Amino acid sequence: MPVNVRINRLFFLVVILFAVLIGFTSYWSVIDAEGLKDNEANRRPLLEQQRVRRGLIYAGDGTVLARNIARGRGSDRFYRRTYPTRDLFAHPVGYSFVERGRTGLERYYEDDLAGQKGEFGTLLDEIRGADREGDDLLTALDSKTQLVAQQGLAGRAGSVVAMNPQTGRVLAMVSIPSYDPNDVLNRFDDLRRAPGSPILNRATQAGYPPGSTFKVVTATAAIDSGRYTPLSVVSGKSPKIIDGVPLSNFGGEQFGPITLTQALTNSVNTVWAEVGVKLGKSTLFKYMDRYGFNQKPRVDLPASEKRASGVYDNGKLLDSSDAIDLGRVAIGQERLQVTPLQMAMVASAVANGGSLMRPRIATKVRDPDGRTVRSFGPSEESRVMKKSTAAALAAMMSRVVAEGTGTAAALQGIDVAGKTGTAEKGQANQAWFIGFAPVRDPQVAVAVTVEQTTGQGGTVAAPIAKRVMESVL
Repeated sequence: MPVNVRINRLFFLVVILFAVLIGFTSYWSVIDAEGLKDNEANRRPLLEQQRVRRGLIYAGDGTVLARNIARGRGSDRFYRRTYPTRDLFAHPVGYSFVERGRTGLERYYEDDLAGQKGEFGTLLDEIRGADREGDDLLTALDSKTQLVAQQGLAGRAGSVVAMNPQTGRVLAMVSIPSYDPNDVLNRFDDLRRAPGSPILNRATQAGYPPGSTFKVVTATAAIDSGRYTPLSVVSGKSPKIIDGVPLSNFGGEQFGPITLTQALTNSVNTVWAEVGVKLGKSTLFKYMDRYGFNQKPRVDLPASEKRASGVYDNGKLLDSSDAIDLGRVAIGQERLQVTPLQMAMVASAVANGGSLMRPRIATKVRDPDGRTVRSFGPSEESRVMKKSTAAALAAMMSRVVAEGTGTAAALQGIDVAGKTGTAEKGQANQAWFIGFAPVRDPQVAVAVTVEQTTGQGGTVAAPIAKRVMESVL
């Protein structure tokens, strides 16, 4: 065999082997990178993560919500996450432990907090011999307001969300029962099995019947569509046949012909159910969509920790093409399930002249030298309604607090707009209040809900909302 032929064969063999080597290397490092990293037998990424000094997480008032404890020295040094405020900010902040994974802001902003600058930036750090260090995360969360909200619930299962309606910044996000993130490392199984599901973030994951707070959505559709005005008159008699089934007002209370303003002030079921039916499914669902229903909210938390608000059937989210008792949806009944965050967004959109701002917890990312890497400014989510509609709704909701079912939320010298809700769940109630203040220059929108109570929204949830609004203002 000629020498040239043997050389060519050897060359092609080397090329083929080299191609196979590149193929396997590419598969492991690119295509199956996640699988390789998550393989329990591969301990290197776990050790590397423990050597990274993660960025700190701060409340808006400068309180440190997440920091590190260093262990060991030199190349054996590693860091463990710790949470100084314990259970106060457990749900929005979450936790980060190599052995247990991450949740909340710790997970959503993982790349920033862990100092992952991309392959090029990481390579430069390795060349310089620099240790990887994460950027700090600053939030809008307010320690005082968060504590007031937690104390207001007083150990009762429920949730409070407060946000600035003009910017969308989340000022408080409380879920009770809560847990201490510092316990996750050693008591994770106990926490997962604990009564009341303390790890569940009720503010963004729980589905509750909203009761009469949903009448704000129905009122929005009625007025903004031009079909009704605040002075439109509808019969408030009880019972009334709605979708072929008798519907009564709370306590069987009777009303004659009354305006929509009076119907919201006194939370008259039969009025708003009739309005909802006459509007039709397509109109009501259109305004639900504008408010953010029927999709997961775009708040900066992991997708697995958020759920869409809407009408559900066996876990399936229904739409306007499905068979629905529209009259009872219009008053917050039927199979309607909402999150407290969603209802805070409803109050926020009315407060902000009909413009719904994207809810956001974080305000900026800052490097270890104090320089701003990224900042998160206000961002409009949707135009829910005309400004004139929002002004009309604000006036109607002000009457609810001034002389209707929400008087317990009234503030001295400050106009408050709100709506109460009481949804029956078996032998107990789901109590609600949503609202905002001051009415003319809103600085805070709030949603409060309390589970399994014998009281009503106006007596149970409204006083908590009052304290939260006072804290902010």
